[in-house]
Amino acid sequence: MTTAPWAGRRLHLIGIGGAGMSGLALVARALGATVTGSDRAKSSYTERLREAGIEPVIGHRAGGAPDDAEVVVSTAISHDNPELAAARKAGAPVLHRGDLLAEVSRLKPCVAVAGTHGKTTTASMAAHVLVSLGRDPSYLIGGELRSTGTNAAWGAGEWLLVEADESDRSFLKLAPALGVVTNVELDHHSTYRSALELEDAFAAFAAGCDEVSAWVEAPVPAPDETFGIEAGSLAAGTVELVDGSSGFSVAGVEGRLGVPGEHNVLNALAALAACKAAGVAVSEAAPALATFSGARRRFERRGRTAAGAEVYDDYAHHPTEVRATLEAARTLRPARLIACFQPHLYSRTAMLAREFGRALALADLVCVLDVYPARERAEDHPGVSGWLVAATAASAAQGRRVFWTPTTDDAERMLRSILEEGDLLLTLGAGDVDRLAERLVADG
Repeated sequence: MTTAPWAGRRLHLIGIGGAGMSGLALVARALGATVTGSDRAKSSYTERLREAGIEPVIGHRAGGAPDDAEVVVSTAISHDNPELAAARKAGAPVLHRGDLLAEVSRLKPCVAVAGTHGKTTTASMAAHVLVSLGRDPSYLIGGELRSTGTNAAWGAGEWLLVEADESDRSFLKLAPALGVVTNVELDHHSTYRSALELEDAFAAFAAGCDEVSAWVEAPVPAPDETFGIEAGSLAAGTVELVDGSSGFSVAGVEGRLGVPGEHNVLNALAALAACKAAGVAVSEAAPALATFSGARRRFERRGRTAAGAEVYDDYAHHPTEVRATLEAARTLRPARLIACFQPHLYSRTAMLAREFGRALALADLVCVLDVYPARERAEDHPGVSGWLVAATAASAAQGRRVFWTPTTDDAERMLRSILEEGDLLLTLGAGDVDRLAERLVADG
């Protein structure tokens, strides 16, 4: 393979500032392509792209794509996006993000990490191990790996690690040497009509892999390796969860994580399965996990408020994830655990409002923002708002306080009035609630 297999290729990414799209932009440039792109707003990813020599345009406009470029879009880009519509009218070739990722995945032996929960953390852990041990992997992850400061890289090593997205079925376009399945739970209700349909998609993903490692409870037929807390060919045995860290023993090797929660032990086992398939023994990989400091927006400590409260931020946007994150936060033993949740997508909120409320009720105090719509429109989902989650949380909270704070300004005013030393605040959600965390610690 030449050092620049995409030399002479021009790619224009609409929505280049997203976690997945920005990673593709970085890798495409490393492969020799000329890369341009646009996004509706600045983000930490657009700043990182600029540092890498890619200059994103802020705002979408007709004619924004170069005439000779292939246009790349994600599912989040609507068909009436002016930049996309103009490119189609001009006859430009249009690729889905998943198609471009599939192209990348065929350039090297690929480990694809799939699952409803834990994909980013698992892929980050595996990448961290391979980087720490000098394997110089390539990787494309849906969040920034803190130890390297980036979400994507094209290394000189043999292996490529990718996060495989089931939300739009694009993971079915991959043909990995190894597929890792962390778990399977219905989350994207606009894509899958039932849990059975989702399970069929994961079965198809597994069938397209040369080898499969899966959580023991995942509905994947005949995996080559399984992992779990008490069962599986990679089992954790006794798990110790204390003071924001996690300890376990696997294959006779002691493991220690600097991130809390039993769910992160499962993520670590999945990562070890991936590393094992890439030729790294568990006895070598497990100790390397001790220096894993997490991925961006995955139980990420943001700082302290002026009143002395600790603030953490997490991407949790499904009831199972919310519950696991709150349980992990309890291991830090705060005086009060406060959850500020921003629902993501009207379709998910409508289907899972009750489950969200029950999960949030694990906190001592809850505030709920309105729905972050992403690609959906409020008019298509009448009667659906964050109020549904707030109401069910109040019902499940057994007298503990629940606040309906529709905007981030509402939430900021309320939180500033009640946060005090000893509190731990968790901002939760896949939207822009992390900006609230940033504002609260700015004067801390």
